[in-house]
Amino acid sequence: MIQILKVAPSLAAPFLRMHFHDCFVRGCDGSVLLNSTKTNVAERDAIPNISLRGFSAIERVKAKLEAACPNTVSCADVLALMARDSVWLSKGPTWPVWLGRRDGRISIANETDQLPPPQANITELIQMFSVKGLGLKDLVVLSGAHTIGTAKCATISDRLYNFTGLDNLNDVDPFMDKHYIDKLRSKCSPTDNTTLIEMDPGSYKTFDTSYYNYVVKRRSAFHSDWALLTDSFTRAYVLKHANGFETEFFQDFADSMIKMGNIDVLTGSQGEIRKKCYIVN
Repeated sequence: MIQILKVAPSLAAPFLRMHFHDCFVRGCDGSVLLNSTKTNVAERDAIPNISLRGFSAIERVKAKLEAACPNTVSCADVLALMARDSVWLSKGPTWPVWLGRRDGRISIANETDQLPPPQANITELIQMFSVKGLGLKDLVVLSGAHTIGTAKCATISDRLYNFTGLDNLNDVDPFMDKHYIDKLRSKCSPTDNTTLIEMDPGSYKTFDTSYYNYVVKRRSAFHSDWALLTDSFTRAYVLKHANGFETEFFQDFADSMIKMGNIDVLTGSQGEIRKKCYIVN
């Protein structure tokens, strides 16, 4: 796993994001890895997941595990481990990953409506995290994952060109720094669906606390990032860690990742251990 990330470090954020998207839909059961079939559109082909990357790398790791120790390590566990190692190799924290998850057999695209969208406000975010057993602290801490990785222009175009539906150059998100809007507009046209922007400009490959500094400056990519400033608890956390306190953030992130990684896991005789992650046995 570590070798793959050393060869392709740009997959660090995608693995972390994939683990998050897996756990928020049906729990951490590897359902996000399943392919669609003739009769079913799977999670990975739903709109929130069409930009996910790294599936082939996960299959390569799984194939090696099956060759060495068949029917033992689930795809859900592989994804949890690769997400953890991605953060560590990005100079972030590490944490113990409890193993023994089983793989689910069901993956339904429509169920991805449980994933917090980038346009979410704080009320929506709190509710979506709460139903997964995650609290306010988990919300603001796990949002810190945006310190690594990139996003497509399409995910922020409404903040730059069409925030309220007026669809004109003045219809921008009033909560985004005007100078940052100009900078992003120089990279992203209204119909751009391919260009990538850095989530944490200047250190998007390094796991650190600078994300919170950009949130305070109103230069974060998503509206959901800015929304953290609209609740007293999450705002206080953002303001504190915009000034550093990296050791504390690293421990908080590790704790929240352990918590998230145990959402509705399948164990014992539930589910299965897939031989290949993209298809049920």
